[in-house]
Amino acid sequence: MTLDLIRRAEAAATPCAAEAAALDRHGAFPEAALGRLRTGGYLAAPLPADLGGAGLCEPERVAALCSLLTAIGRGSLAVGRLYEGHVNALALALRYGSDDARASLARDARAGHLFGVWNTEPEPGGLVLAEDALRGAKSFASGAGHVTRPLVTARLADGRRQMLVVPLAPGERADLSAWRAQGMRATATGRVDLTGLRAADAAQVGAPDDYARQPFFFGGAWRFMAVQLGGIEAVVEAHRAHMRATGRGADPHQQARLGRALIAAESCRLLVARAAEAVAAERAGAERIVAYVNLARAAVEQAGLDVIALAQRSVGLAGFLEDHPLERLTRDLATYLRQPAPDYALTSAAAYALAEEAPLPALWDGLESEQR
Repeated sequence: MTLDLIRRAEAAATPCAAEAAALDRHGAFPEAALGRLRTGGYLAAPLPADLGGAGLCEPERVAALCSLLTAIGRGSLAVGRLYEGHVNALALALRYGSDDARASLARDARAGHLFGVWNTEPEPGGLVLAEDALRGAKSFASGAGHVTRPLVTARLADGRRQMLVVPLAPGERADLSAWRAQGMRATATGRVDLTGLRAADAAQVGAPDDYARQPFFFGGAWRFMAVQLGGIEAVVEAHRAHMRATGRGADPHQQARLGRALIAAESCRLLVARAAEAVAAERAGAERIVAYVNLARAAVEQAGLDVIALAQRSVGLAGFLEDHPLERLTRDLATYLRQPAPDYALTSAAAYALAEEAPLPALWDGLESEQR
């Protein structure tokens, strides 16, 4: 079943890519693509089999989930971002939720509700849970007005944060006016004011501060890296297609640039796959897993920026014109590469390596299995 999902996702990348250009406008949302994911069973796929899914969040299916996220991101980073948020929310609910919460949220996923994780908050303020009601807002909420089951974190009186999945109606409480981004325009990202929603109407997920437990919190970055990998591959493919179409591929300087881009993409694929396996296995200590994921994250970001620069250098001015595929692909990728605290990710991985006595060849041994 999972192999079929991946094959269908790879086939669906073509229409997603064709639709992406038309959706490259403020306030847009990939309705058709999400409709295909819904009817194709992808919204329920992260659930275990006993809850009606394909088990994509099970540790033994991590390679399949990684391939699926990359395939969707290759077709459209906007769709990939939204689906990754859906998977992330369900993964948190499955990991920390009670049996009742898991069953209830699984019914919603099977019914076609789009989930997401909304954690970022505007300054000043934020989302507070007081007297059994929510007060405040979330910002940079992808899928605002379309995500009907967002998982949010709300601050309690003692400062800890509680995860809740709140029920929303389509279009409810969403303000997209500030999302005037260079790329990723079709993600319907905005501000959502949740003031007045009752805690009794939400599904509580886990205990306070479970959201930030390691290695799942930082380690989960592998999922957005898998989507970014799809975007990197799409840029490299557009780069390669332009060289072929223009007959400039015989030039050794052009070949060298494409070769470097291919190395970057393949390096990302290997790093993301190992990071995903390390998080799924949880056989190494949390600090070690997080350090490796942060190392991979910094590498993927740099590779993405390098691939953009190489493609733009090779294609030249044509790649900056709106009718060229590379123009939107590079804008979307550059925007999606902007994840929180990139410097911390790099320096914390380096700090871990400095504190360890193990020789470099053994620094990451045992991440995926007891044998390695």
